[in-house]
Amino acid sequence: MMIKYRREIDGLRAVAVLAVIFFHAGFKVFSGGFVGVDVFFVISGYLITSIILIEKQKGNFTLGNFYERRIRRILPALFFVMGIYFVFAWFWMMPDSLKRLSQSFMYVSVFASNIFFWRTKGYFDPETELFPFFHTWSLAVEEQYYLFFPLFLLITWRFGKRWIVVILSVVAIISLAVTQWGSSNMPAATFYLLPTRGWELLVGSFIAFYCSSKKLTRNERELIAEESLVNQIAGFIGLFLIAYAVFVFDESIPFPSLYALVPTMGAALIILFATEQTYVGKMLGFKGAVGIGLVSYSAYLWHQPLFAFARLYWLEEPSVILSLQLIASTFALAYLTWKYIEAPFRNKDCINRKNLYVTLVSVSILVLAMGFFGWTKNGFIERFSEDEKRLLSFSNYDFKRAYRQGVCSLDLDQSYLNFGKGCVPASSNVGTSIFVWGDSHAAAMSSGFQNLVPSSLIQYTASACPPVAEVTFPSRPYCSDINDFVLEEIGRLHPMVVIMQANWRLHFLENSQIDMEENLLKTILKIKKISKYSLVYITGNVPQWLNPLPVILVRKKIDLNQISNVGVSLIAELRREDTRLKKIATASGATFISILDLLCKEGACQGVVPFRKRYEPLAWDGSHLTEAGAVWLVNKMLSKNDFYCSLSV
Repeated sequence: MMIKYRREIDGLRAVAVLAVIFFHAGFKVFSGGFVGVDVFFVISGYLITSIILIEKQKGNFTLGNFYERRIRRILPALFFVMGIYFVFAWFWMMPDSLKRLSQSFMYVSVFASNIFFWRTKGYFDPETELFPFFHTWSLAVEEQYYLFFPLFLLITWRFGKRWIVVILSVVAIISLAVTQWGSSNMPAATFYLLPTRGWELLVGSFIAFYCSSKKLTRNERELIAEESLVNQIAGFIGLFLIAYAVFVFDESIPFPSLYALVPTMGAALIILFATEQTYVGKMLGFKGAVGIGLVSYSAYLWHQPLFAFARLYWLEEPSVILSLQLIASTFALAYLTWKYIEAPFRNKDCINRKNLYVTLVSVSILVLAMGFFGWTKNGFIERFSEDEKRLLSFSNYDFKRAYRQGVCSLDLDQSYLNFGKGCVPASSNVGTSIFVWGDSHAAAMSSGFQNLVPSSLIQYTASACPPVAEVTFPSRPYCSDINDFVLEEIGRLHPMVVIMQANWRLHFLENSQIDMEENLLKTILKIKKISKYSLVYITGNVPQWLNPLPVILVRKKIDLNQISNVGVSLIAELRREDTRLKKIATASGATFISILDLLCKEGACQGVVPFRKRYEPLAWDGSHLTEAGAVWLVNKMLSKNDFYCSLSV
């Protein structure tokens, strides 16, 4: 038994899936496109609950039929897409990535991928763009909900719908309250897990309970809706709320939280009031939107792997043209999947229950086997040569030793009290001391000084903490106190040279609400005031790649037996930030050193450098220097006459 088909619901699906796809494609105007998932949750809650209520009222609801429908709807297309992409993963993914993908396959197969990603990745982490099946977390949330929801209805049905709604209302309020609390205290768990997403599905369920309790027939309601100004206005408000969330929200807002009420209430208003007779219902019900809505599930499955593998293959962000081509490909593949996979498997006359279960059990075993062997075989690392394996081993680079992590380079949860005594060497001579201050990029550079002039190095660095005083960084609560402490140390030690280094590109991007230039200028002037004979140097951005440099070297088959250059697509952006830093240095009386001038030429930077009788990559990830890279860079810095004479080492 099915509910009456509503074209506008498919149109709403189209809005949701387009928002998600354009967000993952990187179109900044769709900065809040991730809320499309929240719209899907409301739609799903409404449709599935409506079907259950109709069947319960008619006395023909069974768990077997319910779960069979879910299996026919979800698994065939999902397993098909997973199988296709595992082939591409074999050729394009590095061992660590293929190992994680294989692990995710096992979780996806049992609808627990949200738990896997909760434990491994944040939704807005850049690395998620490279993970093909990251988007399946939302499918897991839905299926977990539908594992418990029908059982709850079976148990409580005898109490009547009114009491069921009361109980579910209490659950929804608790879920929303926990979501609001968790958005600040446990953001990853809040984003991924059912207890903090369940209220969104319940919004759709409440709509289904409301509609099932009305005594008017569907046709009568439509006639009323056509004449009702309230229904017309409510439909437009719903559309506005979704559009507002899609185009105004971004990753800086805590989500999900009370903010999630905006898209979910928007979806609820459309489902309740936007019938085929209202203007919004007509807009959503036009043929193109309905067509996209019909294939929305397959489109959702295809889009993330397409973009992830495009980024893996080209090793950079897709251009606008390529992104549009990938979106077009998404819908072409979605149509074919819908027609030849989804539709046949959902048709009981085409594929009966026995054949369905035999097929899906066999495929499930195959998918689990692929996942298990990919995991236990470490991403099938034997696919690569010995030189490539050595490069790929840098994914486990011991940066903690090289950077003196936890002692002179603080972790995110450490305060200045955790700095060790060894950060200022006992043999340090004030006349020749080199004071390095900054974030993890500064820690990376310090490893070069530690190799070359260990008795002169003073290192005070902290992860994600730029050397800018008297500024509070929301994402790094200890930053302000750390920088205050470092300034006191400069005033106490009066070093010959102060080197200020950071991932300037990242800090300028992430702290746009703070006047970084003005505060950096003030910081330098303060150094000159408290330690007037110290020479202050600002070192610019190090080369940055969108993928780990060792992976790029493997993919591009770059020779490991000589100094080699690697293209840097971000070079123009890095040089723009360097120009800002140079102006600050000039205005404050400091000296600016361009690392890009030392390492790069014509859009390419030295990616392979000599170190201890062999060659190693300059960086072990996309931007953090290896020990080899740091020594190579510091040698070049020391070889510059003005810098070398200043240090007198």
